[in-house]
Amino acid sequence: MIDYQPRNPRAYNPAIALIGCGGITQHHLTAYKNAGYNVVALCDVDAARAEARRQEFFPEAQVYTDAQAVLRRDDIEVVDIATHPADRVPLLHAALGARKHVLSQKPFVLDLDEGERLVELAARNGVKLAVNQNGRWAPHVAYMRGLVAAGQLGAISSVDMSVHWNHNWVVGTVFDGIDDLILYDFAIHWFDMVTCYLPNQTAERVYAQVRHSSSQKARPPLLAHVAVEYAHAQVSMSFNADTRMGSHDRTHIVGDAGAVLSSGSGLQSQQVTVYGAEGETTPTLMGAWFPDGFHGTMGELLCAIEENRQPSNSGANNLQSLALCFAAIASSRDGLAYRPGDVRRLP
Repeated sequence: MIDYQPRNPRAYNPAIALIGCGGITQHHLTAYKNAGYNVVALCDVDAARAEARRQEFFPEAQVYTDAQAVLRRDDIEVVDIATHPADRVPLLHAALGARKHVLSQKPFVLDLDEGERLVELAARNGVKLAVNQNGRWAPHVAYMRGLVAAGQLGAISSVDMSVHWNHNWVVGTVFDGIDDLILYDFAIHWFDMVTCYLPNQTAERVYAQVRHSSSQKARPPLLAHVAVEYAHAQVSMSFNADTRMGSHDRTHIVGDAGAVLSSGSGLQSQQVTVYGAEGETTPTLMGAWFPDGFHGTMGELLCAIEENRQPSNSGANNLQSLALCFAAIASSRDGLAYRPGDVRRLP
């Protein structure tokens, strides 16, 4: 039996504050409301945006435009920081400095050294720091992670992932201004999945290319592929974010004791098939990435606080995923292969 669904703490239900009330936070708050979490404060520089979230999800919460006022509240123990990366680092420092447990939006940081400083600050102040890598708790991803963790696939030799979808929706938004939109803002989920599927192996080299599709409307390149080399395994990723029809997402993990294939028309609709010595099985999975992934990230942080351990989606753990991401982006710029960790900042 693979335990793939989000967990809730047994008794711990602290006061939670959300800082940053942009579009993605509807999924945060939907998940928290469904889980019965105690959100008491909503903060955004745009008071109307925070007020709209309050009315829709947590009518008893207080609205703020000053994050420091939120952090001064002694009753708030956990802070979900969901601002854009450039604005997030000072808030992360302030929240950890105020001895709040923190869930950081992804991508965690733009600089691995800065990420390490935040991890050290959390440790010094005795608080937990987690990253909202919500893709880990998409039902198909969580199930495959569970298979790997249980050793049911044996030693993993390959992970092949392909994603075909339409990302042209970014036109007219701030996301259209992100040069490395696909490899950075989107593929960070897949780099993070790789670190989960190959938890005990160290990547040796990363190579990547990006291209503009002839028909795309978005400004950044929407085509990308990545190859990651390990001593005894290989990973391939292929992204086509200009797929107007026939969207499809596929992951195939092969080990020496079994394999697993997840496939479907989109990230919310996946069928998982497990192959082993005794044949194949197709488990019926409950839930969907949105909003269950957001339940999973916060639930794991709350469980880690209650159980006095590091969350599996800790800041330190997420730096491994960012190292893959930064190496891939550097490679896409100059055509060279890079060792993860050598590229310390987002190129």
